[in-house]
Amino acid sequence: METSKKLNSINNSPRTLKKEIGLLEAITLVIGMVIGSGIFFKPSIVFKNAGSPTLGILAWVAGGIITMASALTIAEIAAAIPKTGGVFIYLKELYGEKVAFLFGWVQTVIYVPGAAAALAIVLATQATNFVPMNSLQQKLFAILMLFIITTANVISTKLGSKIQFVATIAKLIPIFIIIALGLIKGTAHSFSLPVGNAAAGAGFGAAMLGTLWAYDGWVGVGNIAGELKNPKKDIPKSIIFGLVVIIIVYVLFNLAIINIVPITAVISSNKVASDAATVLFGKSGSLFITAGILISIFGTLNGYLMTGVRIPFAMAQDKLLPFDKFIGKVNEKYQTPLNAFVFEVVIACLYVFSGSFDKLTNLVTFVLWIFFTMAVAGIFILRTKHKDLDRPYKVPLYPIIPLIGIIGGIYILVSTIMTDTLNALIGLAITLIGLPVYWYIKKKK
Repeated sequence: METSKKLNSINNSPRTLKKEIGLLEAITLVIGMVIGSGIFFKPSIVFKNAGSPTLGILAWVAGGIITMASALTIAEIAAAIPKTGGVFIYLKELYGEKVAFLFGWVQTVIYVPGAAAALAIVLATQATNFVPMNSLQQKLFAILMLFIITTANVISTKLGSKIQFVATIAKLIPIFIIIALGLIKGTAHSFSLPVGNAAAGAGFGAAMLGTLWAYDGWVGVGNIAGELKNPKKDIPKSIIFGLVVIIIVYVLFNLAIINIVPITAVISSNKVASDAATVLFGKSGSLFITAGILISIFGTLNGYLMTGVRIPFAMAQDKLLPFDKFIGKVNEKYQTPLNAFVFEVVIACLYVFSGSFDKLTNLVTFVLWIFFTMAVAGIFILRTKHKDLDRPYKVPLYPIIPLIGIIGGIYILVSTIMTDTLNALIGLAITLIGLPVYWYIKKKK
């Protein structure tokens, strides 16, 4: 009872960040963060592992169902605890401060700046299709993109959300064109053809695992809950509606791809979307898709920075980071977490020049899925220990839907341990390094 009262007081406490994000911007944030570069590059690996076009499409559907189950569950927790920080806050209130700190530690020091660095470098690499750049110029271009996005989001969270809206619409245009023309004019019709030796690959499970990575990113909208105009209603709506759109887009896009390009060519290509555009539009089609990828990655980078910096901000406000007064400060002029942005972008720039971001983010991805799975399982703690907490939204078909999400998370973890044991263990070690940091902070405070 006391804990529920505490949670209610949290929900009703005054926000320090400006509340200016509406439902439409929240939906485009979900869509924009999930649909990055994966939709353009993942089809080949998914169909190769699945062994047939039919199983490949089913893998996208199955991955979508598991993701939706997790989303429906997290949406209830997010509506009940609508505070800036997302999963960090859910873990803190449901599992305790130490567990939340370890999640926030990995996100703050490695994943958020590492993912931002990786996306910025991919953006620069894609830009070389239009403007030739050497390695140093690409890194400088990547850093420029980081600072442009940071500046826009610091000036106004509303401006950052508008950028997300425009980028999401812009990235969907080439995707919808390929879907429409591909389904209508495609001549390959390779919907049920076997793919020969590919059937002996990693199988349907590996194909579904590939789709689950492509669906990742939707949970970030919870990080900015404190800046939504109506978080209790808009977080569930944005997550659910956004993912419905994403699942439909992924399935239709892949159907269009195998209707345009023969399945054997799909599984052997590392740029299948460009190949499909070339078939539809000629050589100019490749540049058309490249422009779409540029916009898509820019929007995803904007979304990652916008939501990612809210985790160190929330940690600093809870006095769980060194220099918490600096990182957790709200800029008086713009009412945005300027210092948290500076902190994360400086680390991202160091990663850009070090070139270590891909390895680092791969190492901690396994650990983050442990925390995501715990967050989904937290619905049972919420309903058991916080029965008096106001819940404007409840997950349907409880407990079946949460269990599907948990099983999906466990499947990812087991698959990663079996296929990438060393990196999983190193990721755990990096996470546990956060414990002495946590003890030092607690002792100092």
